[in-house]
Amino acid sequence: MAATKKKVCIIGSGNWGSVISKLIGLNTARLDSFHDEVTMYVYEEIINGKKLTEIINETHENVKYLPGHKLPPNVRAVPDVVEAAQDCDFLVFVLPHQFIRTICSALFGKIKPTAVGLSLIKGFDKAEGGGIDLISHIISRHLNIQVCVLMGANLAGEVAEEKFCETTIGCKDKRLGPVLRDLIQTNYFRVVVVDDVDTVEICGALKNIVACGAGFVDGLGFGDNTKAAVIRLGLMEMIKFVDIFFPGSRLATFFESCGVADLITTCYGGRNRRISEMFVKTGKPLLQLEKELLNGQKLQGPFTADEVNYMLKNKGLEDKFPLFTSIHKICSGQMTAEEFIDSIRIHPEHTVKYT
Repeated sequence: MAATKKKVCIIGSGNWGSVISKLIGLNTARLDSFHDEVTMYVYEEIINGKKLTEIINETHENVKYLPGHKLPPNVRAVPDVVEAAQDCDFLVFVLPHQFIRTICSALFGKIKPTAVGLSLIKGFDKAEGGGIDLISHIISRHLNIQVCVLMGANLAGEVAEEKFCETTIGCKDKRLGPVLRDLIQTNYFRVVVVDDVDTVEICGALKNIVACGAGFVDGLGFGDNTKAAVIRLGLMEMIKFVDIFFPGSRLATFFESCGVADLITTCYGGRNRRISEMFVKTGKPLLQLEKELLNGQKLQGPFTADEVNYMLKNKGLEDKFPLFTSIHKICSGQMTAEEFIDSIRIHPEHTVKYT
């Protein structure tokens, strides 16, 4: 990397985006290789009669999405994404995946051609021909820049409270990987860099589907044995999915933080699990619960389940992924949650096969 100071922009300011801004802000302030100021694109909202960007810049706190936690004073909230990203060398994407194409359209032709993207977005998008698009691929294709990914067992609230955890960065460029690690890593947020980029990203998306299944288990009143079975079956389907659709991955990647660790954490503590549990207990629609309980955050599991099912159905592979398929059917109203366990209890894809 060149010796000039690198500028960083964080595109997104929700719960996780605000936490990441804390890590990056602290690191850029202490590292000579980065420009002190970090811009953070904030979707403008009015909170108690005042603009959210003004509140963040005056109080150094995102009172809506990360209340009670101070952001570094060198993090500046900007309501215009083009202005926020102007002349920046690193663009850290951390917003709901449903908005990524709109953001890329706004940024096209208006960023440095040498900029590098880092996607923290967990999800897919539907592609023509019955497939799915990885978010990092969408960003790279639309903006013509290199894009790396960060995924891990990182519940935002715990990271904000500086409780030790790990994360995984997927980056093929051996010169760039250490730079991204230094930008993100702290003494309580350990970063491991691997070059199996697509697998890192896919794990981060698929685990949200499994977390919905874990939430159904909790809502139905089954115990930890049942949840453990759902987690194991989910991991096996994650591995199979990557093996079929994105061949060339390494099994070891599933045992990094982006894989099994993130899966376990999300199935016990994430928003997808919590809302899916309430879906069973209250009978309210998922979108209604999202509005009532997530304070403006988005529920990714049902969207991802729909996108994965779009691919599986078009390829005639729904029966090969009974857990993913059942979770999608419950989320879309084609099956009741009470039918969930029976749908996966005895299935040829889940039984032992000798070779």
